[in-house]
Amino acid sequence: MSTATTAPPLITVESILRSIKLDTMPESSISPTDDAIFANLAGGPHRIVLTGFMGAGKTTVGHKLAAALGWDFVDLDTLIEQRSGLTVPQIFAEQGEKSFRHIESYALAVALRRSRIVLALGGGALELLTNRLLIEQKPDTLTVYLHAPLDVLTARCSAQEGGSARPVLADPDEANRRFALRLPHYQRLAGERGTVDTTAKDSTDVVVEIKAIIKSYKAAN
Repeated sequence: MSTATTAPPLITVESILRSIKLDTMPESSISPTDDAIFANLAGGPHRIVLTGFMGAGKTTVGHKLAAALGWDFVDLDTLIEQRSGLTVPQIFAEQGEKSFRHIESYALAVALRRSRIVLALGGGALELLTNRLLIEQKPDTLTVYLHAPLDVLTARCSAQEGGSARPVLADPDEANRRFALRLPHYQRLAGERGTVDTTAKDSTDVVVEIKAIIKSYKAAN
């Protein structure tokens, strides 16, 4: 007698959005370290958004910065992958880039509801005006752009496990086009004050610079 097998549930854009919506993302339960006290005083940002092209170090820096501040760290691509059960390249391949960007915008809106969070964006998130407006219009939000030349960024990506699977890196000409398209958005949202050149710096040095940016943010507000 044959046993009927149940087909796995079909993963659609709508099912991913529902899953992200169910992510209540409660306020941080992390106890701030002594090193982080300055960031929790009145006048400081309530959330920090890290942006930059692939290979900029957003995830590595984000983890270290969040730990130093006593905040939570969220990688937007990882949030989408966890809630969908698919990798970002799989979503690109199965749903298309337009659908992925729709999912990404929804996840960004959910993540920005939180305070005491360091949020790392995917490299292409700022291509959409919707995403730029979500960040710009969210009060008490500091955007930091992690910059490096494209050749440095692609070399970093190639050295990472699975780096060659990144959709944009499959075509060097397309990578150049995307970098040129995104660069003005990175620069405008972060401004000169919020831009950190990571070319010859390790993640610890970058975190130190971002702490200085946070202090200047407080002074300006």
